[in-house]
Amino acid sequence: MRQRTVIAALALLLAPLSAQRASAACGVTTIAELPVTMVDMRPVVDAKINGADARFIADSGAFFNVITAPSAAQFGLRLSAAPRNFRMGGLGGSTDVSVTTVKVFTLAGMSVPSVVFFVGGGEVGSAAAGVLGQNVLGIADTEYDLANGVVRLMRPNGCGSRPLAYWTTSQPSVLDLGATTPLARQTKAIAQVNGVKIHILFDSGAASSFLSLAAAKRAGIDPKGPGVVAGGLSRGIGRRMFETWLAPVASFKIGDEEIRDTRLRVADIALEDVDMLLGADFFLSHRVYVAKSQGKIYFTYNGGPVFKLGATALSQAGAAPPAPSAPKPDDTVAPKDAAGFARRGAAFAARRDFDQAIADLTRACDLAPNEPSYFFQRGVARLENKQPVLAMADLDRTLVLAPSDVSALLIRAQLLLAARDSARAIADLDAAARTVRKESDARLPIADLYRRADDLGPALAQYDLWIRAHPDDARQGLALTGRCWVRGLSGESLDKALADCDDALKRLPKSPSALDARGLVRFRQGDFDRSIADYDTALGLQPKSAWSLYGRGLAEMRKGLTAQAKVDIAAAAVLDPRVGQEAAARGLTP
Repeated sequence: MRQRTVIAALALLLAPLSAQRASAACGVTTIAELPVTMVDMRPVVDAKINGADARFIADSGAFFNVITAPSAAQFGLRLSAAPRNFRMGGLGGSTDVSVTTVKVFTLAGMSVPSVVFFVGGGEVGSAAAGVLGQNVLGIADTEYDLANGVVRLMRPNGCGSRPLAYWTTSQPSVLDLGATTPLARQTKAIAQVNGVKIHILFDSGAASSFLSLAAAKRAGIDPKGPGVVAGGLSRGIGRRMFETWLAPVASFKIGDEEIRDTRLRVADIALEDVDMLLGADFFLSHRVYVAKSQGKIYFTYNGGPVFKLGATALSQAGAAPPAPSAPKPDDTVAPKDAAGFARRGAAFAARRDFDQAIADLTRACDLAPNEPSYFFQRGVARLENKQPVLAMADLDRTLVLAPSDVSALLIRAQLLLAARDSARAIADLDAAARTVRKESDARLPIADLYRRADDLGPALAQYDLWIRAHPDDARQGLALTGRCWVRGLSGESLDKALADCDDALKRLPKSPSALDARGLVRFRQGDFDRSIADYDTALGLQPKSAWSLYGRGLAEMRKGLTAQAKVDIAAAAVLDPRVGQEAAARGLTP
């Protein structure tokens, strides 16, 4: 009852933002307009927690607001127990949660008292504190216009059963909205894969769309079949990372739209009553209106690939980006200010249309030359567009305007490491490490970059901080691998290093990196047979790893297998001519 009162207050507070969107006979009124910026393929909304700036992902797939445990600690929020036996589920399994109440939560410039959040679930990415779920996004009809950087809460008046896609004069695609309850308001519908009916969840918080392995098999898709390539590990709420594949699909049909000869990301996931998540990639290529008032979903096609599989994955699979048969909608109104150009530019960048993104972001920089975030966004777009010199100039400008911008410091450090300027890269990492809070999620990428810079002491310290603060995060296996590798390189605390690698491999049994790190630790311990066995397994998974080949060569040399050792060491040098020099700097010589 209390939460319903809070949400009603939110709707009333945001009412002054309303504007008519259609004719007087059938009016669609905006209750709230939430500006969103695409960050790492997720729609991020600016908010405030008790007056402090915070960012949240607008997550249509979440039934309730969630804040991560480290973020709750950062904002000094008091936790209490969740309802008995309640657990929160997600792509990575289920996890325990707590509850907190934010005294004053500010969204779209309006403040609401006593807003409840669940606490837990691991990190959500995009430097966000948590997610806004359907208890906010579902209080009315919802329009997802991510290509233009906006989510709108809408109220139709006098429209009856008329289509509510007010932005187009063409006939929109339409779906029946699945049944909802007060505790399950997610946007669900029916689609088809290869003619087989599947249950879909519109999930703007998922960076990409996923088809479950079970549903894929029902549709005749074999993860070991022709044309299927490995898609790597992914994660969501929960402690587990899961395997994915990119699979050819003859037909994906949703509403009146059919996409032929496309590819879908198949994932080893199981969600209750759902076969597929339609993620932010779908939302970016479509404008979606969820009409809870009518029990319908309306959508139109924006253009570009529907399922963002990435240029590398598509190249490996030998496929071109899919092209839906749906027509493009009428042109939308161009942005009127720097913020609007920046949001649209971020959306273009998320769709990998970097020329348009850079043009919009340049306009934003011209209109607001003292706003560091616009230069940062343009720098990232330029980096993705293979313009590292221009990207570096934008990052330099960002850090002149905002010297403590951690994201800019980390990306500039990556560029400096690529240019082999370790000293300047380490200076940026030192600045980032001084800036972030102890429990910050940024400590993991800081640790990884220190490790790449071969600055092992600070790397170990950063891994320690992150691992301690994020016990439920699905990336624990990656962090433990990093810490094991650092200790293996240094030759110190080898028993602890071995324990880290063993723990990492329980979480990520097929990780060549963890096997490579454990092979190094076992070599340091003089356990050459087991070291060679780990390297053999690692190379079976990743045959072109210079460090695994070199490490196996060293272990073989210690065993007296000189001929085999020379072959492996020579092969490693072909893949990476500097591997012998880097190993020798750590006392690892034949």
